Amino acid sequence: MIVNKFGGASIKSSEAIQRMNSICSEFMQHGVIVVSAMGKTTNLLEQLVINYCKETPYDKYRKEFELYHLQIIEKLFLRDNPIFQLFSVLLQELDEKLLKRPGFNFDFEYDQIVSFGELLSTKIVAAYLNQQGKKVTWVDIRNCLKTDSTFREGRVDWELSRKLMVEYFPDADSNLYLTQGFIGSDLNNLTTTLGREGSDFTAAVIANALNAEKVVVWKDVPGILCADPDWIPDTPKIDKLSYSEAVELAFYGARVIHPKTIKPLQNKNIPLQVRSFLNTANQGTLIDSIKNQDTPPVYIKKEQQVLISIKPKDYSFIIEENLSHIFGILAHQQIKVNLMQNSALSFSIAVDSNMERVPKVIQELKLYYNVKYNDGLDLITIRHNQAGAEHKVLEGKTILVEQRSRTVAKFIVR
Repeated sequence: MIVNKFGGASIKSSEAIQRMNSICSEFMQHGVIVVSAMGKTTNLLEQLVINYCKETPYDKYRKEFELYHLQIIEKLFLRDNPIFQLFSVLLQELDEKLLKRPGFNFDFEYDQIVSFGELLSTKIVAAYLNQQGKKVTWVDIRNCLKTDSTFREGRVDWELSRKLMVEYFPDADSNLYLTQGFIGSDLNNLTTTLGREGSDFTAAVIANALNAEKVVVWKDVPGILCADPDWIPDTPKIDKLSYSEAVELAFYGARVIHPKTIKPLQNKNIPLQVRSFLNTANQGTLIDSIKNQDTPPVYIKKEQQVLISIKPKDYSFIIEENLSHIFGILAHQQIKVNLMQNSALSFSIAVDSNMERVPKVIQELKLYYNVKYNDGLDLITIRHNQAGAEHKVLEGKTILVEQRSRTVAKFIVR
């Protein structure tokens, strides 16, 4: 049994969904299909949530969400298809949510609203596959992927999720199921999400629970490349990676695979294959238990970074007590550190920009320390760094922080 995952780019239009159907016909007679929200829907719904929580107009985002999906449905189905009624029901549920005044927990509101992207996309795709003659069972993943109540970063309850997934995907060796990536629910059945780009992780959780033969992630790239091709054109593909190397690349910010994806697969020695939905003849990149191989320099860029510099107000040394206090503040706001550097009198960190959490962290840190920050920065990492490898990505950049080891170079740049 194989778990196949399709991201937003692979189902962003009616033509893309028709292409997905062809791929399913060729490769998927049974197993589980995990599907993300369509195209850039999550970005759209994020903006809707922001306006909703600020109690500012959000109508244009709500309307764009409806029209985008309606255009796709109208191209794929005749008007008497039940999908139109399912579409109306989901929109009504969204509108009922939006009529309620937002609470004070932005992350909770985020999960309840953004999850409509996955719920709607999977309804549409499942209906289309069934219309094309496939027998696909739609499953609400929230019934069986259980997390704690850490909204936007739900931590999986592995024991309960494994038990429930066996119940909700009872015969995946002979039947075909389709479900959502990215979302789950807590023990109170409130919707949670697993973190941005978390659909890969969903596929890995399902594969682990059902002892899958393999996970295949379908992307708009030929496999895992040595850089984002939109950033560095004509970058080479990596044919094979070890689990450990894949974890390292994900840790540094490579966007092809979600950082949490590898562990549940490695624990049961389940291979992960990254393939192109644009060229199914290409076998892509295989991640499994092979030994590390020689790899050319790999370039990774994380955009929209905030560099925060922290100094004690009394010019005392940065000591363990300070660091423990600082990390306690970061943990309370669920802020992940991408880079850190300290001297005797200062401690600097680079974190992802987050309009809700980062300002709160800076405000709290200022109660105890002198704090300065720069935003709109990039974190560039070169893994398997070689002499001269950095020139192609640093030309014309201002370097604010630079770190080097034997094989890795990291730069915070403007």
